[in-house]
Amino acid sequence: MLGQVLGERYEIREELGRQVGRRTFLAQDLQTQTPVVLKVLWLGEDFDWQELKLFQREGEILKSLSHPAIPRYLDYLEIKTPEKGFVLVQSYVEGRSLEQHLQTGRTFSEEEVRELAKALLEILMDLHRRQLPVIHRDLKPSNILLTNRSGNSVGQVYLVDFGSVQTLAAREGGTLTIVGTYGYMPPEQFGGQAYAASDLYSLGATLIYLVTGLHPAELPQQNLKIQFRSQVSLSPALADWLEWLTEPSLNRRVKSAQEALRALESTKSIRTLSQTTPPPPDSELLIEKKPHSLHIVFPGKGPTFRTIALLSLISPIIFWLILVGSTHLTFGIFAFLGLTLPVGVTIAVIASWIRQTHLSIENDRLTLTYSILGHTWNGFPPIQCHEIERLRVVNYYPGPQKQFVSLKTRLCIHTKQHPHGVNRPLQLSEAETYWLADELGEWLGVPVESTEILLEEVREWNPDRPEDQWR
Repeated sequence: MLGQVLGERYEIREELGRQVGRRTFLAQDLQTQTPVVLKVLWLGEDFDWQELKLFQREGEILKSLSHPAIPRYLDYLEIKTPEKGFVLVQSYVEGRSLEQHLQTGRTFSEEEVRELAKALLEILMDLHRRQLPVIHRDLKPSNILLTNRSGNSVGQVYLVDFGSVQTLAAREGGTLTIVGTYGYMPPEQFGGQAYAASDLYSLGATLIYLVTGLHPAELPQQNLKIQFRSQVSLSPALADWLEWLTEPSLNRRVKSAQEALRALESTKSIRTLSQTTPPPPDSELLIEKKPHSLHIVFPGKGPTFRTIALLSLISPIIFWLILVGSTHLTFGIFAFLGLTLPVGVTIAVIASWIRQTHLSIENDRLTLTYSILGHTWNGFPPIQCHEIERLRVVNYYPGPQKQFVSLKTRLCIHTKQHPHGVNRPLQLSEAETYWLADELGEWLGVPVESTEILLEEVREWNPDRPEDQWR
């Protein structure tokens, strides 16, 4: 087919790859005089219509993407002679794949492996955060290109070949297709399931190939875990991180590219990340910290000052109702109110003691929930961790008139949309507030700020002033 012109525009110059029913060519766009890549799907006798579905999905996904490290969609056309088929036209990236680099004897230092991992994680973060998350499903050395290597830089990184790509909507809405490459596929993909964490497994397996020079399928396994440590000389932190990415159990594997990037950039190892600074003395907070999740339990502290003030106000009313009810014709109504009000108040007081509050980070979500006797409800809507920009500890202090302040220190979680206050439902002390800010800041990898606000400056609620939203 060399020299043939497809669609009266694309002249084939070189064959780049070949699979059953598919061929990939380097071509010249005769209109723009630029090189392009043609992916051709032939409709032969053994044609599988599922292949056409994947081919069309690849075109649709590429058309919707706009990322400097992903080839651009250019055109889509149908050819009828001499054979019937479809052509997907993409921008051409001049570079060599990781597979080609290793086959020619190139080795990668630990620093280069980290740089490459960071670049790929940033690409995956963009794909997985889309309104309909895009799962690549076939991330491997031959689908990663490197260009423009200079000095100590690994070069520009590109992720190519979206022929196995899947959106979350496609996974939930139809027939599951088993795609991927043996050795780089996580166990769940053999069952037709793919998640964001599935791409992270493939990334880990790819990096293991880089540091060992062996495909993961060539390495020994134990309980489905790739045994690579004996083949390499890596820092414990990076080795732990690669094991975390290639956990065969989906529940134990890192859940998001952002979480993986945070751990990669941390100076601490994965095992160290599961450790934590104990809460302040005399605090009853309970914390469970793992590489992939953080869970803090705040036990009930009894009625707040407001509850006590409310009880002081209601008590004489209850006494008056009972007294009036004993001499009034409508004794039943007053007696009912006189009995139900104290019962309700008693239940509220007991609930304030037995209620537990749970602050959790898992699956790139921060949640605040309450639980009483097995019943759970949200304190505020779940927050996507990647939307959290900073944490802010605010210290309110009285003005010249020494106004009373019920809570002087508050923690605010700032997202791209608006801040979320967490102190009021948690009844945190000042020491607990600072401890919680440090724990969350380290876990999320966001800055922690401290601000003082004069109480006199806090007047009527104003939606244009963020601090008023969490008074």
